[in-house]
Amino acid sequence: MGHIIFITGGARSGKSAYALHVGGQISNLSPYGRKAFIATAEAFDEEMKERITLHKKARPSEWETIEEPVTLREKLHKIEGLYDVVLVDCLTLWLSNILSSYGDRFEICPHIVKGKIEDLTTALKTISYKVIIISNEVGQGIVPENKTARLFRDLSGWMNQKVASVADEVYLVTCGIPVKIK
Repeated sequence: MGHIIFITGGARSGKSAYALHVGGQISNLSPYGRKAFIATAEAFDEEMKERITLHKKARPSEWETIEEPVTLREKLHKIEGLYDVVLVDCLTLWLSNILSSYGDRFEICPHIVKGKIEDLTTALKTISYKVIIISNEVGQGIVPENKTARLFRDLSGWMNQKVASVADEVYLVTCGIPVKIK
């Protein structure tokens, strides 16, 4: 039976470092210790390419990297039985990638995106391995000034609630300190 750990917090709060630590502890308890890191980031510019490179360098080599920017639900099913623990970093970028695929037609997509989030949470309940999911908490700041940013903030908050509702454990990381909230 699977076990879902959801880790959220602000940008640069220490979420990824904590997730890698937890994932390492989990895999040490399994007979094989097979670990996968599903990266959702896409490098659309030089700055993002550099961020991705630094993230990869910080990751221990025993984590097999799988790049999957959009079809996360399908990937989670496809790798069933191959790994003991899977870390998804991060849902916020996954959501951004989905919204970006609609371009200027973002106003027609909230119900479609919510459907994709529902599909993801359904998939999470059916997988047999342990999964650690990272997502940014973007709703604690100011109200964004434009409609697109407000839609992103609203969908992020809704997504985080849905994932937290199916998670076995939920952590908020702030200032590098994880706080268990579920």
